[in-house]
Amino acid sequence: MADDPKCGPCSLQRLYWVPMRVVMVGAGGQLGRELRKTLPADTTVALERSDLDVCDGDAVSTRIAALGPDVIINVAADNRVDAAETAPADAVGVNVLGAASLARASRDTEAFLIQVSTDYVFDGCTTRPYTEDDVPNPLGAYGRSKLAGELMVRTIAPRHAIIRTSGLYAAGGTRAKGGSFIDRILEKARAGEPLRVVDDQVTSPTWARDLAVALNRLLPRFVGGDAPPGVYHITNGGACSWYEFARAVLDLTGVETEIAPIQTQHRPALALRPGYSVLANARLAALGEPPLRSWRDALVAYLKNP
Repeated sequence: MADDPKCGPCSLQRLYWVPMRVVMVGAGGQLGRELRKTLPADTTVALERSDLDVCDGDAVSTRIAALGPDVIINVAADNRVDAAETAPADAVGVNVLGAASLARASRDTEAFLIQVSTDYVFDGCTTRPYTEDDVPNPLGAYGRSKLAGELMVRTIAPRHAIIRTSGLYAAGGTRAKGGSFIDRILEKARAGEPLRVVDDQVTSPTWARDLAVALNRLLPRFVGGDAPPGVYHITNGGACSWYEFARAVLDLTGVETEIAPIQTQHRPALALRPGYSVLANARLAALGEPPLRSWRDALVAYLKNP
């Protein structure tokens, strides 16, 4: 329902907000754009890469000190999974050194740092959802860079929360990937192209808007000390393969084209992906927070109002 806080942005989310100054870094990405719609505009400073390059440690320190935030949200990321295999410097610069710069700025200003991470820190060698206590073991350079960023935050920033999510999508997707997974599926289908989508990579596709609402609810609890620092998994509920997700996109939009499942070994890619990267949202539940709706319900809502 539109007035249910676990189902999307709504007036009820303001009940959970207390005045605080928020600085969001990486505001031009999928999650950043949705957070801009969700966080109070009058107390939020949204910085895109053109405003602040997280790879410039001195600039980060100076800018954050001048803004004096209560909360820093780091949604800046280089998520080009395959590119990181042959050119890891960009991923290291943003995902590791950028996280370290923001962690130092968080420590120096006594701001609470939210670091957004990924399911790709796991190797997928399990058949049950990963909890926050499971030991990461990334398969590729991208996952290793995100895990290293997590470690930087945990080591440097006294007050922090690491938010892992999975299969993130939003309207427009990411420029580096040419749109979201949904955008690409529909573009090819409408052009009459046959689709071949992997059916042996299982995850929980997550609408960035639902994650943004959950973070909006959690911020005052983190800052106020009601929610302990540490790692949190936040995803839409349930799980599916990318083939099942693509099939649902076509079924819900009524777009017809040939689509067939394939195995990962038949999809050329430089980077290994985890075969199973479903995340258990255990700590969110322990806080008494409502779970995010199912991935299918979120997809229905997204397709109606992206």
